[in-house]
Amino acid sequence: MTTSTNGTGDVDPAVREELARLRDSIDNIDAAVVHMLAERFKATQQVGHLKAQHQLPPADPAREARQIERLRTLAENAKLDPAFAEKFLNFIIAEVIRHHERIAESVENTINGTSPQAN
Repeated sequence: MTTSTNGTGDVDPAVREELARLRDSIDNIDAAVVHMLAERFKATQQVGHLKAQHQLPPADPAREARQIERLRTLAENAKLDPAFAEKFLNFIIAEVIRHHERIAESVENTINGTSPQAN
């Protein structure tokens, strides 16, 4: 494939086919990432309930630091930008902590017999 158009502005069919193949692959990877994130959040929800039941703090900075370092190493080994991987994990960690805080509040309200305030 040396050219992407045939001179009239139309995309070469071979290029169009390769582009479609690559995009299908990307779509499949995106679906797998979403499903993996869903599984991860199911597990972190369970962690949140366990922490709340035992009055443990929603955040665990030492574990978070270990996970970030671990993910940076995995990213380097996979030839992925470690800074990007760290930003991605920090985003996920922030969301998990937010969930854990809501779970802790809900458990506390249940124990105290109060209902959560409407937003």
